[in-house]
Amino acid sequence: MAYVVRKIFELYVYFNDEVSDPRVYPWPMMKNPFPTIAVLLLYLQLVLKWGPRFMEKRKPFNLRYIMIAYNSAQIVLCTNLLLDSLRLCYFAGYSLLCEPVDYSNSERAIAIAKGFYTYYLLKNLDLLDTVFFVLRKKQNQVTFLHVYHHTGMQLLAWHSVKYLPGGHGAFMGSINCLVHIIMYFYYLLTAINPRYKGSVWWKKYLTQLQIIQFFCIFAHWMVLIAGDCGFPRFPILILVPQNLFMFCLFADFYYREYIRKKPQERAAKSQVTVQPVQHLDPIKEI
Repeated sequence: MAYVVRKIFELYVYFNDEVSDPRVYPWPMMKNPFPTIAVLLLYLQLVLKWGPRFMEKRKPFNLRYIMIAYNSAQIVLCTNLLLDSLRLCYFAGYSLLCEPVDYSNSERAIAIAKGFYTYYLLKNLDLLDTVFFVLRKKQNQVTFLHVYHHTGMQLLAWHSVKYLPGGHGAFMGSINCLVHIIMYFYYLLTAINPRYKGSVWWKKYLTQLQIIQFFCIFAHWMVLIAGDCGFPRFPILILVPQNLFMFCLFADFYYREYIRKKPQERAAKSQVTVQPVQHLDPIKEI
């Protein structure tokens, strides 16, 4: 038993200290995985158990102004991160086919690593999306897809900073920031004016954009197979199945929400007796 414990400890030291990037070791939450694991466990308990229990007999909180501030902050942070990635990476000769990680202490290499770290912190901030759902008593939106996506993105972001803060993986963060800028802009509009919630085409194309995002990330990691630039290929074993899974989940959601519903809605409307037209308050009905 003591031998097994010692080997497990040696394996932990190897992965946590010996093969990780020493430049990021002093940064908060990067010394070891336990703070990130603690945040995720707290998040899961809060949104799946404690939060629903707390809100069970309470009215939904009015978080309109908090949501306006939160969505605005997300837009600003994602925009800054996207512009930094363009400046430091793609406008500076980054290859989309195969790009190694620069582990040097040059100013540019450290700036790129800090960009990856900022992205990881942003994934922690994203967890508030689910907390707001719970406090607004929209527990039906706390789906497996939603929780799995947020949890998985935070874990992937932490591992990227810890082991591969730069190189080929920069594309995934860049395209994700672009999608989030558009997504949080929509959320900001709906927080400012609830009438925008009736714009079904907004949500439809946002989902299409997310599906395209996962396909692009999948293709970007697959081209790494043909490249030989020194970037390790083992992330393919994790990120390709992960993106295929997310692609399938979002595609299934899109099919159920925007394709399958249409014939069902038409059939339901054909069976409904025509009623006199009533003038309704559009804000209350949305």
